[in-house]
Amino acid sequence: MTGAPLLAATERAARVKLMIFDVDGVLTDGRLYFGPGGEALKVFDVRDGLGVKRLHYAGVATAILSSRSSEIVALRARELGIVHLRQGVADKAEGFARLLGASGFAAEDCGFMGDDLPDLPVLATVGFAAAVADAVPEVRAAAHWVAQARGGRGAVRELAEFVLRAQRAGASDA
Repeated sequence: MTGAPLLAATERAARVKLMIFDVDGVLTDGRLYFGPGGEALKVFDVRDGLGVKRLHYAGVATAILSSRSSEIVALRARELGIVHLRQGVADKAEGFARLLGASGFAAEDCGFMGDDLPDLPVLATVGFAAAVADAVPEVRAAAHWVAQARGGRGAVRELAEFVLRAQRAGASDA
């Protein structure tokens, strides 16, 4: 992205205090693997994990808001230090409202990265809306910023670096 939309996205990213992620298609590539016992397996990118940790180091809180429930997601969240975990959320707008109530953050101080239609209500509400490169067209159109990387393949790391650069630039302007 270039020009005015990038400037607006940078200004929005500079205000993010809580960055929220969808799981399937964002923290993973969206594919589900099933083991012989019927358990769902997911693959996470270690570089995306470091991006989440870098946000924490910079003072940006993180959260997960997902329609599906999975113990592996809870394990990954604990591993990354993600405190706010909302799984099995059929209505993401309602789940987002509950997350705001529990976390104490205002919607305009939040960012959300999504990839598919159930993410649209949250993308329309947050201060900074982001999408992975392979998000459905409606989600890319609703986003203030779109990663060049695909979900589960570095998009979260790319987003984290963008937010951190925006916040460093905002701090130097103060």
